[in-house]
Amino acid sequence: MKQLMLIVIVAAIALAAGISVRFLSAPAIDASPSALVDFSLPDLSGTQRSSSEWRGKILIINFWATWCPPCRKEIPEFMALQEQYADKGLQFVGIAIEEREPVSEYLQTIKINYPILIGEDEGLALSQQLGNIINAVPFTLVVDRQGRVIHRQPGEFSREKILEIITPLMQ
Repeated sequence: MKQLMLIVIVAAIALAAGISVRFLSAPAIDASPSALVDFSLPDLSGTQRSSSEWRGKILIINFWATWCPPCRKEIPEFMALQEQYADKGLQFVGIAIEEREPVSEYLQTIKINYPILIGEDEGLALSQQLGNIINAVPFTLVVDRQGRVIHRQPGEFSREKILEIITPLMQ
């Protein structure tokens, strides 16, 4: 019995280590830029918004959810960067991977200064299509002015890392 328990514990540790290694190594998928697929999703008012309306800008697309603490933690920093660098062509777009009602309720508590789209299941499928192979939330993409996805970030995205990636694009 003790031997079986030891085997189960070792297997669980190995599984956790494997998942951790895969999660931590996920940003390496950025090796080759790929074109951003065109997509269209509704905003809170139900108006369809297309990715094509932000062509020519440095686009940061953030897949998030109101129930996700790291997602909510990132938003104020994203708002500050949007404010600071909008005149240099930076555009954040949030895609909530849930229904309109909880997003609308959350947005009554914080006035986000960039577009928020309602993705629901379609948003989750889009994030997977764009490289979210581990279904991480938050999941963020950086798209250059030519429409190429140049960085994929599963998990939190720090201001320092964002600036490291976008500063050369703004020059």
